[in-house]
Amino acid sequence: MPTQTIATDIPNRLDRLPWSGWHMRILTALGTSWILDGLEVTLVGSLSGILESAHGLRLTDPEVTGAATTYLAGAVVGALLFGYLTDRLGRRKLFLVTLATYSIATVASAFSVNLLTFSLFRFFTGVGIGGEYAAINSAVDELIPGKVRGTVDLIVNGTFWLGATGGALAAMYLLGNHLPHFMSQDTGWRYAFGIGGSLGIIVLVLRLFVPESPRWLMLRGHEKEAGKVVAGIEKSVSHGHPDKLPPVPGKKLKISVRDHTPLGEIFKNMAGENKSRSLLGLVLMVAQAFFFNAVFFSYGLVVKKFFHVPDNDLPMHLLPFAIASFLGPLTLGQLFDKVGRKPMITACYGVSGLLLAGVLFPFAHGTFDARGLGISFSLIFFVASSAASAAYLTVSEIFPLEIRAFAIAIFYALGTLIGGVGAPLLFGFLIQTNSRWAVAGGYALGAVLMLTGAVCEHLIGVEAAGKSLESISKPLQSAS
Repeated sequence: MPTQTIATDIPNRLDRLPWSGWHMRILTALGTSWILDGLEVTLVGSLSGILESAHGLRLTDPEVTGAATTYLAGAVVGALLFGYLTDRLGRRKLFLVTLATYSIATVASAFSVNLLTFSLFRFFTGVGIGGEYAAINSAVDELIPGKVRGTVDLIVNGTFWLGATGGALAAMYLLGNHLPHFMSQDTGWRYAFGIGGSLGIIVLVLRLFVPESPRWLMLRGHEKEAGKVVAGIEKSVSHGHPDKLPPVPGKKLKISVRDHTPLGEIFKNMAGENKSRSLLGLVLMVAQAFFFNAVFFSYGLVVKKFFHVPDNDLPMHLLPFAIASFLGPLTLGQLFDKVGRKPMITACYGVSGLLLAGVLFPFAHGTFDARGLGISFSLIFFVASSAASAAYLTVSEIFPLEIRAFAIAIFYALGTLIGGVGAPLLFGFLIQTNSRWAVAGGYALGAVLMLTGAVCEHLIGVEAAGKSLESISKPLQSAS
């Protein structure tokens, strides 16, 4: 069907819809990706002490952070593989496969017997999560009305921290001294991994009721199927009275249908017409990836090493800024639609970098105790979590529909490789030096990267607030 041209109003029909219970149900099924990722990251961070002990796997500091690096490396592989397949085969097929991969690998992590098996299972857990980022971000953005897309995206991405909060609470219980008779300190950490896998299986059932993206169906020539999906959404949103919905605005979109977008055309677009947008996406992703992966993956080891916090108390130190990190996007999210993308992203990156820079000397000089450091990071993460969510929002909005999932995957992968994979490993060695100044130097690098992101957004950021995806970036298959 390479020569077939169609005129469609499907994007306009989706964007004119009011927010509804249908949208909430979709987000419940899809947005849980970030909750599961937050659960994973926090569990491993909270369990870092027990994994190093005789009750765990007897790992060293670099081995714990190295396992985190393995998880992130898997996420890179999963993002690229599943990101490409999501644009090629559809959003729905892939977000079912990626969640199944995550669930199975997480359960398998509970049966680890040494560093090799633990790292292997963490790698495949990362593969599933990396694929989730590409498949889910593209699906969510294509189903949410443009006027609230910024608010919804930030809150959905921010639910990572709901998972982080749940992970900290679960670890507090599973590492506690009042476990049920069938648990012990030797097995409590294993049950912690079982929680994530079990939740993934439950969510997988919910996703069976999520439709394919009508925008993707439209591109691939399945116009009738896309129309049926949209008609069903309209009926649900209007409670059976689609005639009472607002009129469909604008002109129909004309596109040339084809079954896939060649890789050469994808890279030509990203390195040519959209090269400034590619630079923007890369800088924002690298900055937030280093910032979060450096700080969060290593925080348990930092408070244990420099403040002598017991293993069982580590989850309590992760809990406050996990909560603050969710409250940030929840509070600031609506401003990304009302004030605009450019000013809000610039402010969030800039303020995060400055606040982190302000922590360096007190930490290195020993002015802070564990509580003071926790309060400081809670304030920083309140703002920085919105910045990180905005990076995913940006790359999911500024590229053409045909390559959206793969573009998300590429920038997630590059950001994670450059800013994320090495960060936990770097901080593992910095912490092992027993030098506060060495660790503060790592934090300084994170602050510089966030400030660079702020400058880049100010200079070449794209204002996408309230606009349809097709007006932000014209589809490659556009016929007019």
